[in-house]
Amino acid sequence: MLPLILFIALVVVVVVLFEIRERQKAKHPTSAPERPDGCCGEHLVCERETLLQTNAEIVYYDDEGLDALAGIAPADYTEAQHKALREVFSTLQEKDVPGWCRSLQLRNILLPPDIREEALLIVRERRKQ
Repeated sequence: MLPLILFIALVVVVVVLFEIRERQKAKHPTSAPERPDGCCGEHLVCERETLLQTNAEIVYYDDEGLDALAGIAPADYTEAQHKALREVFSTLQEKDVPGWCRSLQLRNILLPPDIREEALLIVRERRKQ
């Protein structure tokens, strides 16, 4: 009889703790608030757009040579590699910047901080439109 009472008490405690945790999550959500367009705005390429994309096809922007940068940390880029990224970025139309960034992500190419910041500014401005 005592083991049954202990088991029931344990179940009640677990249920109460679960309810408390769920109420705290409801009061203090951990995710960023959504914007009217459904994007949180915290990523270079909107995750909403990425998730809607059914294919993971890489689109090239006359930048096939950048594939040599795959897997290299931006701090390890040579001056020539950084210049190559800058040249491609500077030739893009603003409407192409989000797609280019997605292409780089699929190719495992990281942007150096200076180019990344400029790209983020363009993406944020385009999202406001």
